[in-house]
Amino acid sequence: MRLSNTPAIALLSAVAMLASSVPVVAFQGGDEFEKEPILYSTSTPRNRVEALKIAIESGNKTIRNSPRFGYLPDLLNALEVPDESQTLVFSKTSLQMRRISPRTPRAIYFSDDVYIGFCQSGDVLEISAVDPELGTVFYTVDQHTPDQPIIQRQTESCLVCHSSSRMEGVPGHIIRSLYVDAGGQPLLSAGSRTVDHTTPVKDRWGGWYVTGTHGAQTHLGNLVIRDRDVVEPVDNSEGQNVTDLKFRINPDRYLSPHSDIVALMVLEHQVLVHNRITKASFETRQALAYDEMMRKMMDKPEGELLENTTRRIQTVSERLVDALLFVNEAKLTEPFRGTSGYAEQFVGLGPRDSQGRSLRDLDLSTRMLKYPCSYLIYSEAFDQLPKASKDCVLRKLWDVLSGTDVSEKYSHLSPDDRRAIREILLQTKSDLPDDWKS
Repeated sequence: MRLSNTPAIALLSAVAMLASSVPVVAFQGGDEFEKEPILYSTSTPRNRVEALKIAIESGNKTIRNSPRFGYLPDLLNALEVPDESQTLVFSKTSLQMRRISPRTPRAIYFSDDVYIGFCQSGDVLEISAVDPELGTVFYTVDQHTPDQPIIQRQTESCLVCHSSSRMEGVPGHIIRSLYVDAGGQPLLSAGSRTVDHTTPVKDRWGGWYVTGTHGAQTHLGNLVIRDRDVVEPVDNSEGQNVTDLKFRINPDRYLSPHSDIVALMVLEHQVLVHNRITKASFETRQALAYDEMMRKMMDKPEGELLENTTRRIQTVSERLVDALLFVNEAKLTEPFRGTSGYAEQFVGLGPRDSQGRSLRDLDLSTRMLKYPCSYLIYSEAFDQLPKASKDCVLRKLWDVLSGTDVSEKYSHLSPDDRRAIREILLQTKSDLPDDWKS
């Protein structure tokens, strides 16, 4: 088996927060979000990390520096990011690449709206936050300041890699699976793959550590290529169903000894949805601004949108719906079980309906979620979508969940799935249109 070949021009990042020294070519249209109406780099962020930054600078919040991990533990606590979410990536594909190897992987921690990258003896923590107006906003925290952390926003250096077509052409994230040698260098000649919930499990997690059980279903995690060339098929039998990394890393150098398989699955899903939410927001705002400009040029009164504007909004909105509803999700053929307790932590966040059901309930036998609709529908980023896009998304969701839309791509949703998701949302999401309630 061989991963599909792709040009080695993008950051081969595992949600890397900043620019890599790997040669890159930025997405040609990426600078559109630096213009009106987005003004990405010059606009003031409004997100969880920015709020913490303001609280620290005003003296209203104190973050302690620990001897072993610097500001990491206190920042995770302040930002409500669980230790159990830890995943470990050992490919040299981020800013602090000299710190990264199979013996010293980079740790990534995440919640619904924050991602934090940590390297052993690293100079900085790498943080990104989901921002309702600006998509993904990037920050660094100097690990060596003695008193309080200095949270600094980053723009140009991160956007070189984090606004490519692989991220919908907006500020976002990317997860890659690729072969890695004993020094942590990616073997680009063997190809690489962008990973989300549609990627077959057999092609996931190259360059990552994976702890958990998954039966006979295989993946590329925990694999280090000892030769200069990748000889296929690659034997990764020793990398399957690994529950202990102590012979691969020093677990005492991390907050957790795990790189949980369930956390990896959730991470891959929500990166895709976050990118799609940002794309829907940016594209809609840009389309509406263009529509207004064209109307003025043509001396047309305000009213119904131009056909092209409506089509642009519908296209990005329906792509978001597809991500929310796990269209083309790769099937699981064996039960998956994590090792860190992340699954229990994730499920416990709710919310739940009167029958005790939640969109966070995990399946992990045939698919990721028991009720395949993304929990990110509750996020502030989703709630703050432009009205034209949000209305379009909710209208499409209703058509699918009510059974009006029976397109083949939604055939993975059984009538029971559609009814359950609809009932859960009606009881747990307060801003649904009246059409849903009637």
